[in-house]
Parts: sequence; structure tokens; C-alpha cells
Amino acid sequence: MADLEKAILIVFDQSGTVHSELKQKATEYCEKIKDEQAICSICIERICFSNLYQVQFWCLQTLHEVVKVRYSSTSPDERYLIRKSVFSIACFGAIDDNNVVRVLKGPAFIKNKLAQVLVTLIYFEYPSIWSSVFVDFLSQLSKGAMVMDMFCRVLNALDDEVINVDYPRTPEELSVATRIKDAMRQQCVPQIVRAWYDIVSMYRNSDEELCTTVLDAMRRFIAWIDIGLIVNDAFIPLLFDLVLVDGLCEQLRGAAAGCLTAVVSKRMEPQSKLSLLQSLQICPVFGLVAKDSDSDLVSKVGALLTGYAVEALECFNNLNSEDAKGVSMELLNEVLPSVFYVMQHCDLESTFSIVQFLLGYVSTMKTISQLRETQLHHLGQILEVIRTEIRYDPMYRDNLDTLDKIGKEEEDRMVEFRKDLFVLLRNVGRVAPDVCQMFIRNSLAASVASSSDWNVEEVEAALSLFYAFGESMNGEAMKTGSGLLGELVPMLLSTRFPCHSNRLVALVYLETVTRYMKFVQENSQYIHMVLAAFLDERGIHHPNVNVSRRASYLFMKAVRLLKLKLVPFIENILQSLQDRVAGFTSMGYTSKDLSASEDGSHIFEAIGVLIGMEDVAPAKQSDYLSSLLTPLCQQVEALLMNAKVLTPEEAPQKIANIQQIIVAINSLSKGFSERLVTTSRPAIGLMFKQTLDVLLLVLVVFPNIEPLRSKVTSFIHRMVETLGASVFPYLPKALEQLLVDSQPKELVGLLVLLNQLICKFNTLFSDILDEVFPAIAGRILNIIPIDSFPSGPGTNTEENRELQEVQRTLYTFLHVITTHDLSSVFLSPKSRSYLQPIMQLLLFTSCKHKDILIRKVCVQIFIRLIKDWCAMPNGEEKVPGFQSFIIETFATNCCLYSLLDNSFEFRDANTLVLFGEIVLAQKVMYEKFGNDFLVHFVSKGFPAAHCPQDLAEKYCQQLQGSDIKALKSFYQSLIENLRLQQNGNLPVR
Repeated sequence: MADLEKAILIVFDQSGTVHSELKQKATEYCEKIKDEQAICSICIERICFSNLYQVQFWCLQTLHEVVKVRYSSTSPDERYLIRKSVFSIACFGAIDDNNVVRVLKGPAFIKNKLAQVLVTLIYFEYPSIWSSVFVDFLSQLSKGAMVMDMFCRVLNALDDEVINVDYPRTPEELSVATRIKDAMRQQCVPQIVRAWYDIVSMYRNSDEELCTTVLDAMRRFIAWIDIGLIVNDAFIPLLFDLVLVDGLCEQLRGAAAGCLTAVVSKRMEPQSKLSLLQSLQICPVFGLVAKDSDSDLVSKVGALLTGYAVEALECFNNLNSEDAKGVSMELLNEVLPSVFYVMQHCDLESTFSIVQFLLGYVSTMKTISQLRETQLHHLGQILEVIRTEIRYDPMYRDNLDTLDKIGKEEEDRMVEFRKDLFVLLRNVGRVAPDVCQMFIRNSLAASVASSSDWNVEEVEAALSLFYAFGESMNGEAMKTGSGLLGELVPMLLSTRFPCHSNRLVALVYLETVTRYMKFVQENSQYIHMVLAAFLDERGIHHPNVNVSRRASYLFMKAVRLLKLKLVPFIENILQSLQDRVAGFTSMGYTSKDLSASEDGSHIFEAIGVLIGMEDVAPAKQSDYLSSLLTPLCQQVEALLMNAKVLTPEEAPQKIANIQQIIVAINSLSKGFSERLVTTSRPAIGLMFKQTLDVLLLVLVVFPNIEPLRSKVTSFIHRMVETLGASVFPYLPKALEQLLVDSQPKELVGLLVLLNQLICKFNTLFSDILDEVFPAIAGRILNIIPIDSFPSGPGTNTEENRELQEVQRTLYTFLHVITTHDLSSVFLSPKSRSYLQPIMQLLLFTSCKHKDILIRKVCVQIFIRLIKDWCAMPNGEEKVPGFQSFIIETFATNCCLYSLLDNSFEFRDANTLVLFGEIVLAQKVMYEKFGNDFLVHFVSKGFPAAHCPQDLAEKYCQQLQGSDIKALKSFYQSLIENLRLQQNGNLPVR
């Protein structure tokens, strides 16, 4: 036995001085001991006679494993030994009393493990084998506080391990829990409740810790025992007395409050619940919430009051009689002020549950046609609670302003925490809009009146309330300025808070101004105030760069909304933005700033929208645009001229600067429509063409700088939309340059650009496409496999993922070509050599690709090509060999053999769409090829698939008919029948 104790001590050693090999040997030794026949006797002896807690714990843990895992295989004698010994240990039984006392005097984890062993025995043996366990335990309580404590630990473990439904339970465990509860109700629950009462009454002044333990156990059981055992003239006064007496410890008082919460929350009929709530006389508890807000007692009392309010509200909603509703509302009105106080001063957990209750309360208020003064007052109190809860803690002020790691975490937490509170605010706004607006007005007014920057959190909360309230307003109410909105928006626009330099305040201010922009749209007299808010130090000129960039974006949104109304202000706006425009494209940016600084490009988009309107005089418009484009292009030209003499240190900064300029021009062009630049004011179009000429030089000078290629590609996209067909002369050179040394990622971008051009111009683009297609096809077919990509460990590389993206985009490209009447491109002399590999690639993909949607696209391409290239009027083949390829290869492989594979899952929605396209392909082939297709498909394909003759004949009838739905249904049934015969093993040929 000494060896076992030594091994256990080594296993549990936490000092780090024991070698891992020795610890492993000790573990193996202990595991081996567990397999011995007499392990139960060994463990019981060590529990009783060892002085070491580690040994006692290991032995109890082993007994627990034996009972839990091997109960059915243990002998009746072993079970009796475990039952008798463990129960004796728990109750100061007959096994060497001196040593047993040492077990119960040990640390809590030993006693909890002992309780767990007992509960596992109860799980298997109560009441059929060990029916007297609880009665026997009750008879032992006279031995004193330690046995009483142990009894409570057993009850708590019973709740944790078996009864409590908050934990996931199997059907078997739920059945056992029901069996145990039913037996306890019938046999011993009244005696247990009586024991609780006696212990608490006797020990309340001498052993508060024991009483707390008893009440904690009792709280767990109230949900399923007869409530009459608790709600009576003895127990309820005792619980209230414990809660209200000042001299007792907070833990005991909190435990009593927890029991009352369990009583209040007990499930029962609404009328019975209302009677229960009335009988509790809870008012004396209200005063306790004004105590120390961080205390455990206030938290528990807060949960009690919230639970009480929740139940009173449920009674109001579920009872129909006016008298009952009146009583419910009266109880609710009594408790609500304390609930509001709790929410403002208690911990987060209580706050969350109270928010859910308040949402329910406001929802109930919606059903009342005429709210009373008390209810309106309560809604106002709810708003006060919301304002309190959404305030940031001043201790994080600096962190939030600089947005360091702590500030970011706090901001993210608050964003999540506020969600339900803002839902609550909007609901109040819908139920009592006047109350809500007056509250926000007073909050804003108080913030405005403050003359110092100490109230950052107050101002931010007031603005956040006003912002969130806007979500509850419809567009019409926003435009007309219903209620106090006509006062609130001008107040907002005219305000400069002392703490406006704070990042949070500045951001929420701008977001709120933007939210109420529809009001300004209808009330033009406030436009100058809006412009001031965006253009001065509150917005784009704010010292914090993040605020400034966000202001740029929001200003652009405002400009797009107000548009025409801003024409008189263009000069002033451009003048105000002059420094920001210059700063955006200055040499001061480094590559690491680039992604963030691009946010400032919204200034150029806003300017573009302003000066791109036809309402601007043509001469003015040309001047405005020229004053912006000319210096930007000159900067690019200067940088390109000096590119060859750039040092490695200078190059990144210059390249970043070019990127900035391209982004700026790109954003600027978004404000100009194709009609304006090509038809009504071609001089504007000429400026953009000249700009395009300059920027295309970037591809020549810096052919291998991916970020620059990406930016230029993006600008070409923009010019396609802006210049229309007049962009054509620039495309051959641009596309050729984009193809030079292009990497897979860049090829994807090039294909996307071509897709845009084809979709916009259709056959007008055919000549240019004829020129570029061979180079593109050759480049792509050279880097992607004709069949599948490699799979398995080590193949999911960045390179493979990029190539797969190229392949996916290629299929889209081919689909766009065929669906825009451009399939003749494949047949041009320069492209003809790529026709066969493209057909093979499409064939393999339509049959075997893992992505069903890509297979569908390939089948659609074939359908379109069949329509375009087959059945010429004179019977001559447009593409020699294509018809036989379709009939002999595509039809049988894609339309038959690929469907016989079990991976073709008819229950999948996308697969059904693909199947529909395959059926349609057969219909099109029959229409174009007639019996040439049908005879080959039925005589060659079906026999290989072992298709019965009668089904083949029926297929011919269905195909020749006009009902495509019936053909689809029949063909699915045919494939499923063939699968049963083939077992999905027919290969694609």
C-alpha cells in the first residue's frame, strides 16, 4: 500500500521536480491497480486510514469510476461493500470513527467527490435496491453540522449530476431523474424540507455557513417539490426574516433571497401564481437594493425583484379578467422602480435578464390603447436606465480615444452589449414617441449646456440615443420632422461640444447627422449647417485621422442624397477641401499607410458627384475637373519619368503615391455619367481619355508591380462605364500590357474585366476579343490542368487555390462569350488551335468537377455552342467534327455515364438544377441532330449502361414529346433504376 500512496503522490505532483518518465510509470502503476479484483476494498481502506488528501481523492475517484462504468459487472457483495462503506464515511459510521472524522474535516473537493460517489449509487439503486438512503441520512443528521453539510452536498450533487435540466441529458438520464424525483416526493421530501427548516432555525446565529449551504440545496429543489411545503406560515416568514435582518452575513441573506426567487419563478397556473405573488408581501425588500451595489446580496435581491416583476407581467398577459389584470399591474407598478434601480447599479448578469423583461414590458404596453401616467413615467424610467447602461466607463476614455488594444476590446464589448438596449429604445420610441423624443431632447440639451469636457461619456450616450432612435422612425416622419425632430436636428447641427475632439463623440456625432439627412433634404435652410459640420474640425478636418476618413465617407453619402441642392455651395466646398485633396496625393504616404489612407478617397467621390452634375455650367465643370485632373496627371508623369533613377529606398513611396493618385482619379470619375461625357459634354470625356493615356503608361513603366496593375485595372473598369464605346481604342494596348507576365491572381482580374466588356458591349467587342483571346487562352491553358487538380495532404497550397480561382473565372468567361453571341471567337484562325483543348476541358468539367455549379455552367456552354454551330440550313457543318464530338462523346459521357455515379445526389438542390440543364441538352441535341443523336444515344450509350429495351423505348417517346417536365421526371427515374443495376461503377469514357 505504501507503493500505491507513493505512486498517487507522484501522479498528482505539481512542483515540476518529478521527471516525466517517473510520472508516466506512476500513472501506469495506478491504472494497473484499478484492474485488481479487490480494488474496492483497497480504496475504502485507504480513504479511511490515509492522512493524504491526494490518496483519498484518488480512491474516491476510482470508486466513482467503478460504480459509474462497471456497475453492471460488479458483484452484489462488492456493491454492498461500497454502499455500506461510503454511507458510513459520509455519516460517521462504524469504520474507525477517528479516521472517518478526518475525511469529513478534509477540504471541500474531498467531500464533493464523496457526494458524487453516493449520487452515482443513488442513480443505479434508488429506490429499487437502496430505498432507505434518504431516510437513513435524515436519521444521521443529529450527529451534527458536518453530517448536515455532507447531506446538503449530496443533494447538490444529485441536482448537478442527475436532476438539473440546464445540463444536456440523454433520454435514459431524464427517465432516471423522473424515477428518483417521483420516489423522493412519495417517500421523503416533506421530511427533508422539515430538516431544512429546523437546521436553518437552529443554526442561523451560530453557523451561517451551514445555513447558507442548506438554503442553496433547498433553492435547487423548489422547482419540482410541492410548493406548499415552502409557501406557508413557517418558511416564508423565516426566509424574509433572513433576507431583511442586518446582522447576518451577506451570503446567508443572499441564499434566502435565492430561495424566494425560486419560489417566485415556480411554474404554476397564472391565477395561482398571482395569489402567490400577492401573499409574499415583497415591499420590505425594495429598500435593500440601495445598499452597496457591488455586493452579492444586492445582486441576489435584484434577481428576486426581476423574477417577481417577470411573473407579475406574465400574469397580466395570461389572465383575462379585468380584476386579475388590475392586480397584476398594481404589483408590477410597485416593483418596477426597484427594478430600474437594480438595472442601473447591479452587475451585468442581472442587467441582461432585466433587459429581456423590459422588452417584454414595452411589448405589453403596445397592447394597451391608452397608457396611464404611471406607465408613461415607467417608460421614461426605462429610457433613463438605457442611458445609464450605454455609458462607457470613464476609466477607458484614453484607451477608446487612441483605440489601443484595451480600447478596441471595450468598444467591441459595448457594441454587443448595446444591441438589446437599442432594440428596447426603439420599441419605447414606437410605443411613446413623445416621451422618447422629450427624453432625448433633454439629454442633448444637458450635454450642450455642459461647459467642460469631463462629460465625454454623457455626450456620447446622448448622441447614441438620438442615433438609435432614428431607426424607429419611418422616412415620412423623418422628412416632415414630426414631434420634436424639427427642434432636435437643428440643435444637433449647431452644436460644438467641448469634448468634440474625442474620437467616440466625433464619430457618433457624424453618424447621427447622416442618419437625419432626409430631414435636411426637405428643409434646405439647414444645408449650410450640415456642410459646416462635415467640413470643419467636427468632420473632415478633425485632428483624429480615423474620424476625418469616416467623415469623408459620410460626406460622400450626404452629397449623393442632397446633390442638386448643393450646386450653389460647390465653390465653398472645393475651397474647404483643397488641403485634404492635396494631402491625399502628397508624397507623405508610405506603403504601410496605403490601405488605411484609401478611405480618404471618398472626398474625391463626393467632389465627382458635385461637379459631375449636368446642372453645373459646362465651362465651370471643365474648369473644376481640369483643376483636379491636370495636377494629378502631371504628378504621375513626373514620377514615371524618374522611375529608372529611383533608389530601392525611394521606390516604395513613389509607387504608393501613384496608387493614391489612381485611387483619387478613379473615385472622382464615379460622379460622371456616360451620357454626359460622351454625348452632352464630350470635352469632359476627352479629359478622362487623356488621363487614361497617362495611367496606361504605368503598366509599361512598372509592369510587375501587382498593386499598381490592380489599381489601373480598376480604373479601366471605371472608364468602361464612364466612356462607353469610346474606350475601345485604348483597350488593345491595355489588355496586352495587363497580360504581360501576369500571375494567376492578375489573370482573374483580367478575365473579370473582359467579362464586363462583353456584357456591356456584346458583339461590338468581337474584334478586340478576337485579338486578345488567343493569348489569354494560351496563357491559361498552359497553367491549369486539363483534368482535376491534385488532392490530398499538402495540395491545398496558395498556388493551387489561385489556379483553381483562374479555372473558375475561365468558365465564367467562356459562358459570357457564348451567351453574348461571340462563340465565333473560338473559330477565328488565331484561336482555332485552342478549340480542342477547350472542348476537352469543358467535357471533363461537365462530367467530373466537384463543384456542381461549375458543371452546370459548362453544360450551358455546350448547349449554346450546339445551338450556334449545328444544323446549318444547307446541311454543311460550321465546325467539322463538332457534331460527332457532341453525339459520341459529350452526350454519352455527360448526359448518361456521369449521372450513374452515386456522387450525383438528386436530393441536392444545385444538383437538380444541373440535372435540368443536362435534360435540356438532350432536348436541344434531338432538335438539332434528330435521329443521328437518338439512335447513337440509345443504341450505344444505353446498352453500355444495361438499360432494358422497354425503358429505352419509353425514353425515345418522352424525348420526342413536348413536355420537358415529364422528360426530366422520367429520366431521373431511369437513372435511378440504372444505378441499382450498375451500382455507380460505369466510368466516364
